[in-house]
Amino acid sequence: MADIIQLLPDHVANQIAAGEVVQRPASVVKELMENAIDAGASLIKLIIKDAGKTLIQVIDNGKGMSVTDARLSFERHATSKIRSADDLFQLHTKGFRGEALASIAAIAHVELKTKQEQEEVGTCIEIEGSNVISQEVVVTPKGTSIAVKNLFFNIPARRNFLKSNPVETRHIIDEFHRVVLAHPSIGFVMFHNGSESFNLPESNYRQRIVNVFGSKTNEKLVPVEEDTEVLKVSGFIGKPEFAKKTRGEQFFFVNDRYIKSAYLNHAIGSAYEGLLKDGTHASYFLNLTVDPQTIDINIHPTKTEIKFDDEHTLYAILRSAVKHSLGQFNIAPVLDFDRDSNLDTPYSYQQNKMPSIEVDNSFNPFKEEKGASTTVSNQTYKKGEGASWEGLYVGLESKGTKTQRDFSEVQFESDQSETSIFDEANQIEQKQSTYQVHNKYLISKIKSGMLVIDQNRAHQRVLYEEFLQHMTVKEAMSQQLLFPLELHFSPQEIEIINQLKNDLEHTGFVFKSVNKELVEITGVPVSVPESEVSIILEQLISDVEHEVPDSNFSATDLLAKSMAKSLAIKTGQSLNRVEQEHLVNTLFACKEPNVSPVNKTTFITMTVDELDRKFV
Repeated sequence: MADIIQLLPDHVANQIAAGEVVQRPASVVKELMENAIDAGASLIKLIIKDAGKTLIQVIDNGKGMSVTDARLSFERHATSKIRSADDLFQLHTKGFRGEALASIAAIAHVELKTKQEQEEVGTCIEIEGSNVISQEVVVTPKGTSIAVKNLFFNIPARRNFLKSNPVETRHIIDEFHRVVLAHPSIGFVMFHNGSESFNLPESNYRQRIVNVFGSKTNEKLVPVEEDTEVLKVSGFIGKPEFAKKTRGEQFFFVNDRYIKSAYLNHAIGSAYEGLLKDGTHASYFLNLTVDPQTIDINIHPTKTEIKFDDEHTLYAILRSAVKHSLGQFNIAPVLDFDRDSNLDTPYSYQQNKMPSIEVDNSFNPFKEEKGASTTVSNQTYKKGEGASWEGLYVGLESKGTKTQRDFSEVQFESDQSETSIFDEANQIEQKQSTYQVHNKYLISKIKSGMLVIDQNRAHQRVLYEEFLQHMTVKEAMSQQLLFPLELHFSPQEIEIINQLKNDLEHTGFVFKSVNKELVEITGVPVSVPESEVSIILEQLISDVEHEVPDSNFSATDLLAKSMAKSLAIKTGQSLNRVEQEHLVNTLFACKEPNVSPVNKTTFITMTVDELDRKFV
């Protein structure tokens, strides 16, 4: 029988490796920027076009590469970071596998220009699909410039799986944030389609966070500092009142490397226990420094997951550090047993002077003034000199009988009114056709049995079709605000609002201005309370960032779903009889009353026969 096992060609092996390393344009951005950081660069420029599908270019002023190193860097498993297997547990750099450049070169057109500081000229290498097209001498500044063009040009199936340009751009920005927040001492500049998106100078950690997420972020931050033998924690957490519906501003960095850890995230959540509203998440930007020998970075191709030797200890330290910061800056109530004696009231202080009290001994409250008179039972009594207080009650004895008679003639109105109240209640009960159960479901009678309606999903369907109609007809009603509403967002969130601005205006929003970090709103839809505007926009931004299926999605449909989800009646809200009947009637006036906007059942039917079978 013939042999059937054979070695894969290098270009096929590189494409398979690329499937792990390069999932989308953001993966290329991450690998190239980490290589620039390892090269010791102090300024890194990122240039992308068409969300990275056409061009991804990273330019740094690092130490550069020699001619031989430039050629070897595109070979498989070629790296300058490790020499032996033991080095895998003493990592102080970013990339170490030696697969990134080889994988990228297998699925794109790559142009590399590099020069070392002591050299007069540099090297330029062009590669297409793992094939070296040219290698020549070129004049270039110190450092390295790598341009990746036409990503997945030779794998059209992979290219078809990429999302729309806005979605891929947001993934690139997310990776950009993760790199720049881990290295505030390095300057970063990002250009997208010729326009500057970010310009981040060298700064401290707090300034870097503010430069990335907007100046309004500064007042939200609470510093965290804790240094132990096992773990060193530094960074910032967000105040509970600024918690968001999304998890966008949550960053863990272990030894300057971004990681994802649901276990450590739970430690932060437990520290905020009792301080956050339901459904909200606190922001945090925390740097964890541990011994490299106690972690394993090589358990995931993207190196965003890390295995710790002692997770339980890290959990306890991190939770305590966050709780301590919340208490130290008066964010959360604490019990302080280290009382400062200087603040105690000196009750035993002997030299204190007692306050003096002056008493007017000649004052007589019963002394009558001349000409004073008292009116009792419509009779006026003139007080004479020396009359005593008993004179106030002169003549009241004769009125006793009349007073008693007056009280006996009093008629109470409560008897008749109580009867009318119960009569009206009985009439309402006879007319009522809907009932609310546990402030969650509505029960409505029908001929064959009854309907059980989920009030939240039903109201979502009603609002969804209303908003969709307003945006289609473009004639929504708007209520003007007495004072403009000012909302602060990060630059990337402002970009999303600009994309949806026209659709928002069709629903009834009126924008006065949309600046780099500030949105001014002068009008809102009639059904939207002013206090809910910021929540609606935050929820909308989150939906656009995370729930966009592909490039064929409808922005109008997504906007209607997001607003309906934010404004719908919540579970636990009590409804009166009129509100219950109105919701039921409007639900069955919808085009598709059976399902919510996200295709979940809004009501179920229980016939009399089904109820009878329950009692068999």
